[in-house]
Amino acid sequence: MTDSPADLQRRRFLRDSARYALMLGATSLPLLPAFAGVPGPRHDAAPLARVRSGRVRGQLEQGIPVFRGLPYGADTAPRRFQPAVQESTWRGVRDALAYGNAAPQGGSEGPGSEDCLYLNVWTPALRDGGKRPIVFYIHGGAYNNGSGSDPLYDGSALCRRGDVVVVTVNHRLNVFGYLYLAQLGDARFADSGNVGQLDLVQALQWVRQHAHEFGGDAGNITVVGQSGGGAKIATLMAMPAARGLFQRAWTMSGQQVTAAGPRAATQRAQIAMHAVGAADAEALRTMPMEALLAATRARDPSRVENSSLYVGPVLDGRSLPVHPFWPEAPAQSVGIPMVIGNTHDETRAFLGNDPANFALTWETLPAKLEKEQYVDLLPSVVIAEYRRLYPHYTPSEVFFAATTAGRSWRGAVEELEARARQGAPTWAYQLDWGSPLDGGKFGAFHTLDIPLVFDTTDRPGSRTGDSEAATRVAATMSEALIAFARHGDPNHGGLPRWQTYSLARRETMLFDTPSQQADDPRGGERRLYQQAPFIQRGTF
Repeated sequence: MTDSPADLQRRRFLRDSARYALMLGATSLPLLPAFAGVPGPRHDAAPLARVRSGRVRGQLEQGIPVFRGLPYGADTAPRRFQPAVQESTWRGVRDALAYGNAAPQGGSEGPGSEDCLYLNVWTPALRDGGKRPIVFYIHGGAYNNGSGSDPLYDGSALCRRGDVVVVTVNHRLNVFGYLYLAQLGDARFADSGNVGQLDLVQALQWVRQHAHEFGGDAGNITVVGQSGGGAKIATLMAMPAARGLFQRAWTMSGQQVTAAGPRAATQRAQIAMHAVGAADAEALRTMPMEALLAATRARDPSRVENSSLYVGPVLDGRSLPVHPFWPEAPAQSVGIPMVIGNTHDETRAFLGNDPANFALTWETLPAKLEKEQYVDLLPSVVIAEYRRLYPHYTPSEVFFAATTAGRSWRGAVEELEARARQGAPTWAYQLDWGSPLDGGKFGAFHTLDIPLVFDTTDRPGSRTGDSEAATRVAATMSEALIAFARHGDPNHGGLPRWQTYSLARRETMLFDTPSQQADDPRGGERRLYQQAPFIQRGTF
């Protein structure tokens, strides 16, 4: 692989998700083409399952029954901006051999389809009463891009390592899933700002309903998500409709402290309408999908950076009655054990694409930092403190560390503190082990923990390399996820004791070779940026 982590970031975090072929999903009873990023299956025996809408045929891949492209809802096009309805029934046996459509989006997975409510299941066994923990993974890509089809999300390794069921999911994104039209006079769209979240609720209901069929425990579902997926989980934790649908939560570099307010969300809807020439919400509902996608490229005038229109969960007083983690952690989720993680060098993934950022001087650093830290602190103050904390850092090392602490890490600290004040069981981690590729210059960048947690370091798109160290860290992190899914506690024999997070000590597991727990790692950086109030980007 010669891609830079910046390319990986563009694929998976903001614009383009993983580079694989766009698959056409099942709409009735077709035989679907094999997914380009998945090794050819073994056809020793085709596993059969019965779901609520009919029978499905999966495939056996190295002993693991796999079902791809299972519908959990109907085509959303007829109900654009409205909650989805259940999928239609079918006769005979439907092939579940290839991933379903990605949601409408730009990038390499675009344009996608509004018929996008599909999930994928890997399981050690069917209908054996195994009561296995279920790991339900929500993809990243902010609220704009991505799908559950990335090769790094392949669940077979976790199935083999930990005897768990793994599920990945597609749902509505961007303006199709989060455009708030409730204030524009049409009662049909009262839930429009959160239908992408309601899709996830519907998917979790499907999983719970079918847990026994796939050898899982309906009362033991762990939601896992990276980047935007973690933010979606934080939001689900505050949604009454999601109460009781999952019992544990594991987030990776993804937080949602506040949601968009109804005024700001309405203004963004009006910007979207102007961008595509729609006179009203009805015009948005009926225009071609590809035309509506143009709204995702409109500039958002309220954001510090020059970026496209923000869409995400909305404080609508219905599906989401409170901000996810402000002013406190959601009361309905106080009993849910939670892991909140981040990587040490988050921004090297998406600021490392510019070679100039690796050649900064003390003279050029201030202007660059002011533009990219997204916090209104004087660059001179920030630089002086970093030089005091880390006198050996180069200007570029200060830049990447400061942007990580200023814009990528703060939400995790906010959520950890809120959970600690609540007394909720919470574990913090930081991935310190960095990728050895490209001379190691990208470090522990955003998304690097995905193949480590899934134990998919050998799959296309992984930037871990194939060293013994990578294998060791993957074993440690995937075993922690499995232990957490099984017992609600991530501790296992391959780790030093991992204590829950407290405000007194800020206990954090540093995943590395070897891993170790530390109290308040990067505490000086945390205190520096806490001089400015935290504002969730795009929500005001």
